[in-house]
Amino acid sequence: MRILTRYILGETLSHALLGGALFTFVLFMRDLGHILEIVVRNSASLSSVGKIFLLTLPNALTVTIPMAVLVGVLLGLSRLAADSEITAMRSAGFGVFTFVRILAVVAAGAWLLGLVNTLYIAPRAASALLDLEASLKTSQASFEVQPRVFYEDLRNYVLYVQDVRPAVGSAHWQHIFLADISQAAAPTITTAEQATVVSPRDDQTLLMRLHNGQQHQTEPSDPTRYDISTFAETDLPIELTPQMTHSGRNDTPLLAMSNSELLERARQPGGKPYRIELHKRFSYPAACFVLMLVGIPLGLSARRGGKSTGFVLTILLVFLYYFLSSVGVALARQDKVPVFVGVWSANILFTVAAVMLLRQMVRGRLELPAFLTNLRLRKNAAETAPGGPLAQFSPYYGQTRARRWMFNNGRFPLLLDDYVLREFVTSFLLVQVTFVLLALLFSFFELLGDIVRNRAPLITVGEYLINLSPMMIYTITPLSVLIGVLITMGLLNRNSELTAIKATGVSLYRVITPVLLIAATIGAMLFAFDELYLPAANRRQEALRSVIKGKPAQTFLRPDRKWMFGAQQPDKAAHIFYYQFFDPDRDQFANISIFEFSPNSFELSRRIYATAAHWEPRLNRWVFERGWERTFNGNEVAGYTTFDVRTYPEIAESPQYFKKESLQSFEMSFGELRRYIRDLSQSGFDTMRLRVALNHKLSYPVITLVMAVLAVPFALSMGRRGSLTGIAVAIGVAIAYWVAAGLFEAMGNVNTLPPLLAAWSPDLLFGLAGGYLLLRTPT
Repeated sequence: MRILTRYILGETLSHALLGGALFTFVLFMRDLGHILEIVVRNSASLSSVGKIFLLTLPNALTVTIPMAVLVGVLLGLSRLAADSEITAMRSAGFGVFTFVRILAVVAAGAWLLGLVNTLYIAPRAASALLDLEASLKTSQASFEVQPRVFYEDLRNYVLYVQDVRPAVGSAHWQHIFLADISQAAAPTITTAEQATVVSPRDDQTLLMRLHNGQQHQTEPSDPTRYDISTFAETDLPIELTPQMTHSGRNDTPLLAMSNSELLERARQPGGKPYRIELHKRFSYPAACFVLMLVGIPLGLSARRGGKSTGFVLTILLVFLYYFLSSVGVALARQDKVPVFVGVWSANILFTVAAVMLLRQMVRGRLELPAFLTNLRLRKNAAETAPGGPLAQFSPYYGQTRARRWMFNNGRFPLLLDDYVLREFVTSFLLVQVTFVLLALLFSFFELLGDIVRNRAPLITVGEYLINLSPMMIYTITPLSVLIGVLITMGLLNRNSELTAIKATGVSLYRVITPVLLIAATIGAMLFAFDELYLPAANRRQEALRSVIKGKPAQTFLRPDRKWMFGAQQPDKAAHIFYYQFFDPDRDQFANISIFEFSPNSFELSRRIYATAAHWEPRLNRWVFERGWERTFNGNEVAGYTTFDVRTYPEIAESPQYFKKESLQSFEMSFGELRRYIRDLSQSGFDTMRLRVALNHKLSYPVITLVMAVLAVPFALSMGRRGSLTGIAVAIGVAIAYWVAAGLFEAMGNVNTLPPLLAAWSPDLLFGLAGGYLLLRTPT
């Protein structure tokens, strides 16, 4: 009895740990880029990096610990049932409640771990993460300023810098344009040749020491008054704008509250949100017992499907549980049901279902639907039968025509290629579908509160998920290729099929050729998918997401830019435009100022102001109305004139120049993004992130081939440890890749690495590692 108990617990815990790691990784991926960019942008120490990663995990574990219990029970028992071990155990006197008693140990351990996490660890981690991110942002805010970009995150200031050179503890800027917009109608302009910038760690300010500059001031009520002051050196402290930070969920402040604080606020009027959060801290850990009870009868009944049945049941049950939980919480927030009923509704309903399933299991056999029990990852019996795909490796098969065709001069494709490809495609599709469904599941849960609150039609939600699926497929495909190759090659090695193939004179390189070819084909298909279909689908899902969240209908045009750098031409004056309103339909400006700088220096040479301006197609020029013009010679006003109507031929920017569409990189094809970057780069907007994304569109599909190459030596090094170990290795490799990719991308986004190197470095590093390991593998 003790041996069988340890055996069942070992089988369940191994699957639970892998499932928990997988679910946590999927959730963690959403915040990984944000975390790494904060780390890179602020030059955080290694201790800060470790703290950010560790402080992010408890919030995810709140959800994934119950999932891990369900995965462990379903996959563990499904595997035992598929191998008829459950039948043998029940013949030896193991009843249904014996399994309940044994697996209750796993559920109790997970419940205690989840309870400690939700009550103590997660709130403290969320609070510490908020403080750490705020500290990183404010302590080194000077590193966020990018060259030739309008920076608007300073309180009452707009900053433009032509050149940025980071240094230890500070930054050096060249050619600074600083606008104090406390009075929007008449901003105070400060220009300087250079500046040294530091961010005091104990203050919410940015200290700039400006050198060789000027300050221009005017009165909006009296345009005849204009003051210019010069300085050789001056210190200018600027207050930073407080920035909200997030740990991955919309109610982060609630997550960061202690239990006593939640309890105190829950007793006050309007304390319903706090009562809901307090109940959730107990209901999620309790789900470990509930999901364990549901998983036992379903796992014991999965006789033919094995792990495939466990995968499918896990997805269905996780979706159902968190759907019921989210709906209950949403109803409780809207006063439709009491808080206790709303938060605990999923646990109550699953407990009732578990009792019914256990009762039916005790009385007789519980049969699963046919579409679940017919799922199989491997068909060993059929494959090794006479005439099956593996029969050709028999020593008595050597005289058949099929074998002669198979090994005749290594032609392609062979029966071997067909066999390997079928195994790889089967594993790849199963993993791909599972991961895509998981990603859609988490996305649905994230929006469920908005769906209920805004009464979004189900057809809109369904259409959103359909249009979100292509992006999920594009993102998850390289990971699915990695796991598919690991499972395929690992099982070939485990079942000694690879040994039989090598014995016929076929090398390892010839065996993996079809897998590498299909991986390269998948990569090419990903690029074509991103070029031809994905951008349109992403635009549709962004529009549908806005509808679900209750945002007003929009065409995703960028809000009117108040500051814009004009089109630059060699040896001609540069212009900065500032306006308070722009009507894109009528091509009209209100309260527009134009700052003109000398072509060979960053000195302000002219300033134009007009209360209105409109585009005249017949003249092909802007017509400025009721304004003034000042020209400067050093620190003196060289000329001042007013006008009722005037045109300036040197201001050649057309209305389309001010109507640039703001699209995310994933909403554009490669060619569209390249043209968009070229267009924006002339207007003083940050294109570094877009240039990294442009190179990423080429490098990301290649990673499918890199993952396939990397998976082969890992699969063969596992020996006979099977697909479970392969999945564990895949999770580790995937985590390493996504961390490296996110780190390099973040370094590119903040101009620490060139865009080409930022996008291609992960492919090169992992490709070289995979090639080296593959060459060292015995063939």
